[in-house]
Amino acid sequence: MSDPSLIGGVDFHCHLDLYPDHEAAIARAEAARIYTLTVTTTPKAWARNQELTRHTRYVRPALGLHPQLVAERASELSLWERHLPETRYVGEVGLDAGSRFYKSFEAQKHVFQRVLERCADAGGKILTVHSVRSAPAVLDMIEAYLPRARGSVVLHWFTGSKSDARRAAALGCYFSINAEMTRMDRGRDLIESLPRDRILTETDGPFTQTEGRPAEPGDARLAASAVANVLGLSPDAMTEVIVSNLRALLA
Repeated sequence: MSDPSLIGGVDFHCHLDLYPDHEAAIARAEAARIYTLTVTTTPKAWARNQELTRHTRYVRPALGLHPQLVAERASELSLWERHLPETRYVGEVGLDAGSRFYKSFEAQKHVFQRVLERCADAGGKILTVHSVRSAPAVLDMIEAYLPRARGSVVLHWFTGSKSDARRAAALGCYFSINAEMTRMDRGRDLIESLPRDRILTETDGPFTQTEGRPAEPGDARLAASAVANVLGLSPDAMTEVIVSNLRALLA
């Protein structure tokens, strides 16, 4: 990774290819020195993301197949498998049992199982995982198909229960937290319960807003400040914790 002392923040889940100017969004993340994981929602988006980040210092692309797209994109799983040797990072993947996507839940589980199995076979992959209304099922599958020694999981925008979070931590999972999560009592309560050595920050831009515009990696500093406020730390101390956690994850 880049020298930790030079990292200005961590955005471990962002969709830079969904901004109006993809290249400019990458350039802004680089200029801000934000260690950014730019996820993809379909394997067909991988090649362009990889090309644009081939020489970046802080921005890393992830290879994904979003659970909300499985109904129409499950056939791209073989393409995802072909690209897997090209990256250490996988995402966005996971499960979504929300009302709009529940019809495809069994197909989502099939895709997610294959993703976990292939990552376990390869070893050393880092996954950013979606778990809307499905945290217990996601954790069951991680436990069954991705042994802790074979890969690492970061639970993105986690909304499971505190007991789910304890189980996830016991399985070795990290949690990427955005500012939106700190605005609700339930989110703050969950954040307070997390092991501090498993906390990262994210924006999930452009799906979150900062001052009326889509959030960008530079706004990960605001997420760090918001988490610091919940935990009673200074923003600088929180950033040190987050960067230290990133180092541990990448090691």
